[in-house]
Amino acid sequence: MILIRELINEMIPIFSKAMNSLGVADSDWIPLIGRATVEDHGDVALPCHSLASMFRKPPQEIAEQICALVEADLDSIATVSSISGFVNVSAEPEWLSKCLSKLISDPRLGIGVEKPLTFAVDYSAPNVAKEMHVGHLRSTVIGDSIVRMLEFKGHRAIRENHVGDWGTPFGMLIEHLLDLGEDQAANELGVGDLDSFYKQARTKFVSNDEFANRSRSRVVLLQGGDSETLRLWRILVDESMRYFNEVYSMLGVLLTDQDIRGESSYQDLLPEVVDRLMREGILEISEGADVVFPGGWVNREGTPLPMIIRKADGGYNYSTSDLACIIDRVERLGCDGFLYVVGTPQKQHFEMVFQVAEQAGFMSPSHQAIHVNFGSVLDIDGKVLKSREGEVIKLHDLLDEAIRRAESAINEKNPELVGDERDDVARTVGIGAVKYADLSTERTKDYVFDWERMLSFEGNTAPYLQYAYARICSIFRKWEGERDSLTSVELILTHPEELFLARRLADFPSALDESISTFSPHKLCTNLHSIASSFASFYENCNVLKGEGEEVIRSRLAMCDLTARELKLGLGLMGIGVTERM
Repeated sequence: MILIRELINEMIPIFSKAMNSLGVADSDWIPLIGRATVEDHGDVALPCHSLASMFRKPPQEIAEQICALVEADLDSIATVSSISGFVNVSAEPEWLSKCLSKLISDPRLGIGVEKPLTFAVDYSAPNVAKEMHVGHLRSTVIGDSIVRMLEFKGHRAIRENHVGDWGTPFGMLIEHLLDLGEDQAANELGVGDLDSFYKQARTKFVSNDEFANRSRSRVVLLQGGDSETLRLWRILVDESMRYFNEVYSMLGVLLTDQDIRGESSYQDLLPEVVDRLMREGILEISEGADVVFPGGWVNREGTPLPMIIRKADGGYNYSTSDLACIIDRVERLGCDGFLYVVGTPQKQHFEMVFQVAEQAGFMSPSHQAIHVNFGSVLDIDGKVLKSREGEVIKLHDLLDEAIRRAESAINEKNPELVGDERDDVARTVGIGAVKYADLSTERTKDYVFDWERMLSFEGNTAPYLQYAYARICSIFRKWEGERDSLTSVELILTHPEELFLARRLADFPSALDESISTFSPHKLCTNLHSIASSFASFYENCNVLKGEGEEVIRSRLAMCDLTARELKLGLGLMGIGVTERM
């Protein structure tokens, strides 16, 4: 928020003097100041409507009075105007130039480093022997972007891929593996035929009593730690993860095998969860099960809603595993906060888990426990996105399709790109388009998966931003100077489009800070699109390489360079690449 923050900081002493002369305390007007809601009116605005009762005047008269008192002292900083009861403040070009120069000379582009905290970020979380589908896309790309942003701000982000690798289904999966033979089973899983493997096992389980009995016995052996059963279970896990890693590589996310924290990792902690809840006196027995009543939750009948810790048959529930996770993340990892990048339908579950964890002392009120929820991916008909056959779309297939479509679009736009360069660009554009379409949507909302829109070179899309970056690279290929020399250039901002772009560029640090503080990548996307669209207008109206003299040329080149740096950094923090030619 470098422009708005610094402008407010400079104007407060001047406004304070004026407002005090009118008998208004700082506490009455400073909280009202903020970014102007109508961009054409200014950068910062002071609404005077809430001051009307104090002044006993209409807001417009108050605004005019304040303007008259501050105008002279603001002369070198900004201009003021009164419109509809607002005092509007617009930064002067010279002041804006100095402000932007701080970004140009800063390798971090005005983005500070915060006091480091440790966050566990729980995201992606596929299930072993089940295909990663489009439903995993949002968790994976949102979580990955949040991790990148947190780390850039100086925090420690521990990536926790909470893989579903334990539970009763593994009895039937292991027995199916044995029926197929280890080599054939490994081959099916290794080529990504996970759904078929699972469905075959499930079909036998419901139709073959002998297989079902074997499967149930195998679960007992697995939970009892039988060495041969654990070896077979490991085959399932390893082959599945090998395939998941292929998808992660295609997506360009940070997750590795070192980030896997499967449900199996917490099995030893589950009895301890029960013991601790019992010692705290909050564990109760309800219909044979061990439960906790967090309080404030009721079912459809209006009776208190329990959170099941241990079922009547002795098995543990998802809630138990999540409580074990919190214990582990507090006591082993020393986390200050936990982020769960999980779909909105799990909202109640996490609220109850966090409530119980605090009641039991597993975490303190100072810990940030946040459900980073998100909506669904929809087809153009408004229903959950599925294949033509009605099946959930495999994520690997979707990414392949994105690359293929991007290659077709690039061939049409720039047929000169051939060979490996064309393939690299297609991959960067195709994968970037899919990720950006997801991240640019307010995460709590559903969004429509539309190939035509997300791969368009117009609008708020990754290809549009990537093309703006490539266009700037083409400018510098034509220029014979040293790009590094532009970091100390004094900006000359006279043209309206120069000023417009300058304001957009100055907003970049604040957009990033806001995205991080709210775990909302779409806010950064909105800023990046505004930068790219402002640059397009600037490029069309301001001749960069044939400007009015060398000083103007270098000033405009510096603006181009800063635009490219912000686009590259912003997209990079979302795990989206750029390319110098498109």
